[in-house]
Amino acid sequence: MSTVSLPLLPLKNVTVFPALIQALIVGRAASLAAIKAAVEGDGRILTVLQKNPEDEHPERDGLYDIGTVSTVTRVEQRDGGAQVIVRGVARARLHRMSVPQAEDQPALVEVKKLTELCVPRTGEKRAKAVALMKENLDIARQITRVVSQNPDQLFQQMVGGIEDPVTQMYRLTELLRNVEQGAKQRVLEIDEMQPFLEAIHGLLRQEMAVIEMQRDLQSKAREEVEESQREHMLRHQKRVIEEALGEQGDDEDIAELREQLRGITVPDDVRKEVDRELKRLSKMSNHAADYQVARGYLELVAELPWNVVTEDTLDLSHAQTVLDEDHYGLDDVKERILEALAVLQLNPDAKASILCFVGPPGVGKTSLGQSIARAMGRKFERMSLGGLHDESELRGHRRTYIGAMPGRILQAVRRAGVRNPVLMLDEVDKLGRDFRGDPAAALMEILDPAQNKEFRDNYLNLPFDLSKVFFITTANHLDGVPRPLLDRMEVLDLTGYSELEKLEIARRYLIPRQRDNAGLNREQLNFTNEALSWAIRRHTREAGVRELDRVLGRVASKRARQVVQAEEPPPAITVDDLPKLLGPDKFKTDRQRENMAPGVAPGLAYTEAGGDVLYVEATLTHKEDKTITTGHLGKVMQESIQAARSYIWSVAEQLNIDRSMIEQNGIHVHVPAGAVPKDGPSAGITMATALASLYSNKPVRDDIAMTGELTLSGLVLPVGGIREKVLAAHRTGIRHVILPRDNEAELTKLPAPVRDEMEVTLVDRLEDAVKVAIPDLRASAFQDAAGPAGRT
Repeated sequence: MSTVSLPLLPLKNVTVFPALIQALIVGRAASLAAIKAAVEGDGRILTVLQKNPEDEHPERDGLYDIGTVSTVTRVEQRDGGAQVIVRGVARARLHRMSVPQAEDQPALVEVKKLTELCVPRTGEKRAKAVALMKENLDIARQITRVVSQNPDQLFQQMVGGIEDPVTQMYRLTELLRNVEQGAKQRVLEIDEMQPFLEAIHGLLRQEMAVIEMQRDLQSKAREEVEESQREHMLRHQKRVIEEALGEQGDDEDIAELREQLRGITVPDDVRKEVDRELKRLSKMSNHAADYQVARGYLELVAELPWNVVTEDTLDLSHAQTVLDEDHYGLDDVKERILEALAVLQLNPDAKASILCFVGPPGVGKTSLGQSIARAMGRKFERMSLGGLHDESELRGHRRTYIGAMPGRILQAVRRAGVRNPVLMLDEVDKLGRDFRGDPAAALMEILDPAQNKEFRDNYLNLPFDLSKVFFITTANHLDGVPRPLLDRMEVLDLTGYSELEKLEIARRYLIPRQRDNAGLNREQLNFTNEALSWAIRRHTREAGVRELDRVLGRVASKRARQVVQAEEPPPAITVDDLPKLLGPDKFKTDRQRENMAPGVAPGLAYTEAGGDVLYVEATLTHKEDKTITTGHLGKVMQESIQAARSYIWSVAEQLNIDRSMIEQNGIHVHVPAGAVPKDGPSAGITMATALASLYSNKPVRDDIAMTGELTLSGLVLPVGGIREKVLAAHRTGIRHVILPRDNEAELTKLPAPVRDEMEVTLVDRLEDAVKVAIPDLRASAFQDAAGPAGRT
């Protein structure tokens, strides 16, 4: 039989069978175009099932090989589409398909009609076919008896007026409501009568089995509902009888819960809501779906400390003693904490300040919150906000949701058992935000004393007073804290420690703690001052003391083994013992680089882990490369490189730099530790100094480091993190730093021993920094244009 070309109508979830009428909803532009082409032609169209219902533009591979040639009998336009009535004519096999050039053009497909099925006329095959057809009709009649109130009428409507047995079998597929379309498609593709009837038989039996299973489940559910209703009725009758006799009708657990709720002191509106919920619970069957939800809600109300508070210990001398016992240094922070306690002592009704401790890891932010709680005599609770994305984690979930719980704030107050705990919110700078809400926005209400007096958790849905909670937040950096939230907090900077401070902290806190953990005494774990300083300088490089604590822990573990295996207690640990206990030094020299090549300049950076010394490296490249930056540099730092290059070009003559070197060469700027993201404007003068060294072929001094933002006119602007940066230079053995003059006041925050050892050059312009950093550079014009740099 020859092939014909017909418009293509792909179907998502409908299989059209020969001789049957099918109503279709058409909405895709290409499908509407195919309907239009069929109506304008001889009315024929090819309907075929697509393999993936989600595919909006199926190609040939996305369609089944067998479809049905159909005629369009009626088209009714609708908003955005049309309702189409088609009648199946014959099965057909798809061949080539032409893809339309536009979405509103029909796809054409070449098809070849297939031989239609027919019942054998004689012989054993006819007997088997007749028996299967009768069996299929019997199963179909059973299905109609289950799914319809008028089964005989439905069965007659389906097959009563159809004489062709094959069409009758096709019509029975309309009863297959629980069968996937792929199974119906396989029925359409069968070419022989016996397999065709067997496939119909299997699908009808599968449908009947599913219907019987659904009927059994409905019967069981009905029985359970009837049993629950019967139990509810009996309980109601029991309560009526007990009330008539004047007896208490509560179950034992409800009676206990009622007694707990009676013992709490709550506002009148809360009491009214609690009584209503308790009355509802007492009338509810304990098998009801909402019983445990209502009971859990009332248990929360009973356990919350509505009026339970601890009496504050506001003795400033006691608080000073506690803070000094727990923490060494941090004088500015301790002073501010004592001021807050003094205000509470004079005015107990004053709103407590919300303190935000900002500093690198390991400087004692969390332990400082515990010390405040101990000084005030309050309960302490801590919760981490790092990585929190869901606002409901703080506000709670509404009770209508399955598995609903109160928010973390209310849970922390519940654990504390008092209404005025010290509640520490750790890592507030690492809050997330996505489609589930903005936790930072919820914190703005929680931390606002003007709003949190009547805080409503979504689960509790009752006003709870949080105004007596002493909130403390911590962060490594303020960049991740939204400005409106930061406005509600008082920021206290906890900067890094100097070597002398770390030495004292180790003596006072870290070594005694590691002794206790390892079961050692003072003689068995003791360091000489030289050994402890060596461990700090050569095995750690951090702003805090967390890594130092781990180093001392490793020493204590090895020392414990030596004590167990040796009879005599070992002597104090010296520098010579450290290689055996800690291995080779992690940081070999005090300075990372010496005798640097031209184009390399040391800069000072401030990270979440504290200060650090970063070396900016620059080299010449082909002029077509222009400017290449590597080392995971952010946009601001890349812009600093552009500004530095432009300024060096503008003053090339004064620097005795051949301007053609800048014009005829590109540059490649790299900052090592490329896996660590780096950004910010404070490396501006470091970038410019490195380029000046590169173009002049003069090296930068290796005993100096610098920081400052550079403008396009050569001004050096102030930057942040001065204390951490200078301490980082001191840790690495650098004793000379170049800083913006406007940062001079921040030098007073440095520990006195560090300040005495450091030489600081304060500059207003890049020329001042270049004269100090590159002594070999002849900058006679700069000496005339700029005044002398300041030194301290």
